[in-house]
Amino acid sequence: MRYLLLGLLCIQMAYSQNVSWTPGLRQAYVDLQELKVQPPRQRIDPESAGNGVRIFLDDYADMLTLVTSDDDRLFAQYSDREDERLDALNDLDKNSPWQRFFQAEIRLHWAFAKLKFGKELSASWDVIRAYKLLAENQKRFPTFLPTYKSLGTLHIMIGSVPENYVWVANLLGLRGNSQQGQQELQRAQQDPTFGLEARLIDLMVRAYVLTFTEADEQTLRQLVSAHPDNLLLHFFGATIEQKAGHGEKALRYLASRPTGAAYQPLPIIENILGDLFSQKGQYVTARSHYDQFLRTYRGRNFLKDSYYKLFLCHWLANEPDEKTRPLLQKVITVGRTTVESDKVAQKFAEAYLKRGGSAGQKVLMRARLSSDGGFTDSALTYLRPYTEASFSTTAEKAEYNYRLGRIYQRRDEPDKAIPALLRSLAICETARDEQLSFGATSALQLGYIYQQKNDRPRARSFFQKALSFKHHEYKNSIDNKAKAGLNGL
Repeated sequence: MRYLLLGLLCIQMAYSQNVSWTPGLRQAYVDLQELKVQPPRQRIDPESAGNGVRIFLDDYADMLTLVTSDDDRLFAQYSDREDERLDALNDLDKNSPWQRFFQAEIRLHWAFAKLKFGKELSASWDVIRAYKLLAENQKRFPTFLPTYKSLGTLHIMIGSVPENYVWVANLLGLRGNSQQGQQELQRAQQDPTFGLEARLIDLMVRAYVLTFTEADEQTLRQLVSAHPDNLLLHFFGATIEQKAGHGEKALRYLASRPTGAAYQPLPIIENILGDLFSQKGQYVTARSHYDQFLRTYRGRNFLKDSYYKLFLCHWLANEPDEKTRPLLQKVITVGRTTVESDKVAQKFAEAYLKRGGSAGQKVLMRARLSSDGGFTDSALTYLRPYTEASFSTTAEKAEYNYRLGRIYQRRDEPDKAIPALLRSLAICETARDEQLSFGATSALQLGYIYQQKNDRPRARSFFQKALSFKHHEYKNSIDNKAKAGLNGL
């Protein structure tokens, strides 16, 4: 009996050593959160190869490298590592919550990477398997906080699935809603190791899926201020503020970002800077950033998007067609249409090269860029000389009203925004043109406005109306937001 107990003790000690957050590994995780990829690779002790934490961190570093570089060659080179690491994690103690948590994290790392490289089906299966691992972990170890970081995120995403796909989620055994997911992310923020990541995910979900409030903006500002050396926080701070239509705030986050050889290169920052300066109408400066992005970027995503935006900078500066047209021809031939912005660029280029542009289209584009950046005075200045009758096509009439409504909405003048958004919605419904996105986007914004007014029946009807539009270019993102809006009611 004594030898049996001794043997069991040795086995238990071996299992505990298989998951050990040593000081070096803990610092490596902090570095990776700051987008320092090479220092952790150099710092990790080679003798920790069997440690589950080491396996997780190696995979985290690979994921960050892949998603920031968009390098297809590198993706092909690394692609076998997912199975190798999952196999290695099978040797961990199955009675430890760390085993399933790390397996789920690696599945999610690769799901994220695969989505970037157009491998949607494989990514979906990774997400499903990660969900089942996390759900089992929650059931077996309900007090293990790291589980709730990723499970909460998945529950929010499941809760945002468009109505016509809910049956698929149910069939696959995926259950969850936004409120449940937010509560789980709040709980995960109490974890001393993964709390910062959970806070950032919570803010990103609020910005991209739910509603980003002034309180959320203050939390973001405090988080970035408390971690001045964290490039990832500065980057996401900028993208969240850009998404919220706060161009100047986004520029400040990027201007104060940490730099140096220790940080993973982020060429996409140049693309974002180009967007922000084009929204300010500073087209020459914007062009320099897009050019820099194209010089340093090695991936295939965002190429169509960047050449399209270079076209806009020249076109909106009223440069001749012989200078602008080749940029749109470049849009047709480069890159791929995996990400939504590249799909939009491709669609615009095909239409413009076939039919040409119009004066009204140029007016609306200037107003759109200014409004998107939060420069609403400039946006109103562009639109003030015009009325709906100034525009010749149904699409332009719908867009004019939508842009006007969004400008007033951003200026916190909802009672001026409502008539314009309703008019855009009516034009799209009358036209019966499934390709027009302004009906769906107008309905979504009307849902938000009535949600703020605490008029739940009207908010619900407009969110449902947004879901009813079937074939527009922003279908996935609009449906996700509308579904999240309905869940929030």
